[in-house]
Amino acid sequence: MPLMLGDAARTAQQAADGLGVLPGQIAKSIVFRRKADDMAVMVVTSGDQRVDEKKLEALVCADGKRLGRADAAFVKARTGFSIGGVSPLAHAGEVLLVLDQSLRRFDTVWAAAGHPNAVFQLSPQALAQLTAAPWVDVAESPMPLNGLPAPEPSPQQAALAHLRALAAAISDSGEVPSPCISVCQIDSASGRCEGCYRTLEEIAAWSAAGPQRKRAIWRAIAQRLPAA
Repeated sequence: MPLMLGDAARTAQQAADGLGVLPGQIAKSIVFRRKADDMAVMVVTSGDQRVDEKKLEALVCADGKRLGRADAAFVKARTGFSIGGVSPLAHAGEVLLVLDQSLRRFDTVWAAAGHPNAVFQLSPQALAQLTAAPWVDVAESPMPLNGLPAPEPSPQQAALAHLRALAAAISDSGEVPSPCISVCQIDSASGRCEGCYRTLEEIAAWSAAGPQRKRAIWRAIAQRLPAA
């Protein structure tokens, strides 16, 4: 059930003060506009973090396209909520949603419930289950889970995070990006590329495939990806 705060909590600090928790435990929702197709892109991150737009663009924008800031009217039209009360759930339209891994530092977090005074509590794991959104690293300062400096992800981990975000961004219209990444090696047991999770047949067919076939390949890739 949502909890109604006495005062509006339009910022993470205000929400944290009203709840008596750390600012990082506030799951703030930040909306961007993808310029290529006008898609709403939402990042849910910790209240003590800032989103690195270059990292986010690399994950959700194909062919070097860019993200733009979303104004209040755009946010309201796409999510159904006003800035200051944007919930990560129950959006009015299609929203590409990703979760920043900084939230996983905490057992429980608090998110906006659609009104500046309303919040609800849940675990990061429950948030991931309810939104079906991938975990990504898009914070300006990557936050560790144990208080120690966060190690740099391996090339394989970075490639997998990139692939998850691309798979989540595939829609029924617009450009269909190639899944090909820097890790190119066929696994002898599965017969699939260890980088893009395509079969040799799918790799060979990609260049001549139409958008519908490419989206079908992406759906197959999404089912093969290991759990985050």
